Amino acid sequence: MAMVRRYLEALRVPGFRNPKPVVAVIRLTGVIGQGASPLRSGMTVAALNQPIEAAFRIKRLKAVALAINSPGGAPAQSSLILKRIRALADENDIPVFAFAEDVAASGGYMLACAADEIFADETSVIGSIGVVSAGFGFPGLLRRLGIERRLHTAGERKGILDPFSPERPEEVELLKSLQRDVHDSFKDIVRERRAGKLKADEDALFNGEFWTGKRALELGLIDGIGELTAVMKERYGDKVRFRPVGPRQSWLKRKLGAAWPGGGPSASYAGAIAGDLLAAGEERALWGRFGL
Repeated sequence: MAMVRRYLEALRVPGFRNPKPVVAVIRLTGVIGQGASPLRSGMTVAALNQPIEAAFRIKRLKAVALAINSPGGAPAQSSLILKRIRALADENDIPVFAFAEDVAASGGYMLACAADEIFADETSVIGSIGVVSAGFGFPGLLRRLGIERRLHTAGERKGILDPFSPERPEEVELLKSLQRDVHDSFKDIVRERRAGKLKADEDALFNGEFWTGKRALELGLIDGIGELTAVMKERYGDKVRFRPVGPRQSWLKRKLGAAWPGGGPSASYAGAIAGDLLAAGEERALWGRFGL
């Protein structure tokens, strides 16, 4: 194959003499840690592993561009996706660029830190380097309805933060200790990936606040204001080719327009819809935090 390619190059066959540079584009959209469905978008390392690997296998690859639009989600999934991208980038010596669209916040910003350079629009929402846990408590509701909550555990803290039991201070403190550990890991990632670029005190950067792209540039959280196509053409020329890479879907799933649990409609179809509706509500709340 190499001999054929050299022969075609010698003959000046178009596309072989001066092959066009290629930039792989991976879209990272939705809440991290949720599987995608007709009612919600989402990202997991299991779903993204194949397209990430495929992106770095493209011939004549010059760079990988991450198009990010995410309000965050599960910190472990965010970290695992980042690590997979970095491992392949280092292994193949390929630069990675991140481009924030509406929002790259919390876990979405962690994904952006997988890149060697981060770009955003002036109006993008960037940051939210913190950890949040939210839920509801219903102990009063049960009493009013005349319902008795029965919870039996083996393990003193197995029933911690049960939503139908009164909240206890020691349980909240345990949750906060977990949050501190996760927050520390997040801060370490930002320090490592943005080393020498941060332009504000850590107390200001790591308190969970978020900013516009314009302000994020001033703080050193991003490297520039720019859009994916324009920046990549500036770096690699007007003839650069873009290769979108995404998760594979079966013919049946594409026809159904769905990726239901279990691979398609089944006896649990109604339950899947109900679960998706609840998850869609939670996702809407995450986007809503950033005015979207």
